[in-house]
Amino acid sequence: MNMLVFSMSIIEEHRGSFIMDIYHNKENAQIMFTPSTKSLLFLDENLVSLLLRKNEYQLRKILHNKRKDTFYVGFQLTFSLRDEKDIAAFNDPSKIVVLDKRDGKHHSYVVDQGETCIHKIYTDGSFLEKKKAGGFVVLHKNLVGDYQIYTYPSDEKSSSLLELLAAMKGMEILKKEEKIRIITDSRYVRKGLTEWIVNWELNDWHTANGEKVKNIEYWKKFNMLTKNKYIEFEWVKGHSDHFENTVCDLYAKEVARGNIKL
Repeated sequence: MNMLVFSMSIIEEHRGSFIMDIYHNKENAQIMFTPSTKSLLFLDENLVSLLLRKNEYQLRKILHNKRKDTFYVGFQLTFSLRDEKDIAAFNDPSKIVVLDKRDGKHHSYVVDQGETCIHKIYTDGSFLEKKKAGGFVVLHKNLVGDYQIYTYPSDEKSSSLLELLAAMKGMEILKKEEKIRIITDSRYVRKGLTEWIVNWELNDWHTANGEKVKNIEYWKKFNMLTKNKYIEFEWVKGHSDHFENTVCDLYAKEVARGNIKL
């Protein structure tokens, strides 16, 4: 799947509609987008326009996610589109998303089933509002099916961040392994590393709204921890009687309560 990189500049505004110049390989096309109605018009017929039309869903996703107040003349953004990306597959939670960085690049794709012989780490995090305390857990299942659990208290007050910390710790524990599967109930972790991070890097760790990425230092570290690795991301629904996920959830809550010590 080819990664196409574009640079966009908002050059004109007329009655709530914005005309944008979009460049790719020194060629450009113009589009007009109206944030209030989500109307998108392609103003040119050329190669750049063709590429944008082929990958319109991804382009719309970027434009739709931008807040209305971030549309203004002079705004610039660099973004990537995966040419002919299988949108349905990436959005299917039953699929496994693969991130292969073994050649130094960022290859992501979707498979029905991953590797049969692979280290698995089940992760979860929990923040208890009443106690103002959190914890996260890594449950490692090795190649012969044996388990080892790791628990960590944390002062962080965001469940999403605790989920990210758990995945990062799992990568640190298995730093000598090349192939790892991360099983998590966090879409934030799964999508962040396999989809969002490419555009964050292209924009010096800013979002499509021009704001600094939240938890930026953690994402940078997670990105480094996965360098030269083959990672499979499997999503499971939380509180669905999935054995390992349930174990991680229970332990994370007990760590947050202070009932489990390092």
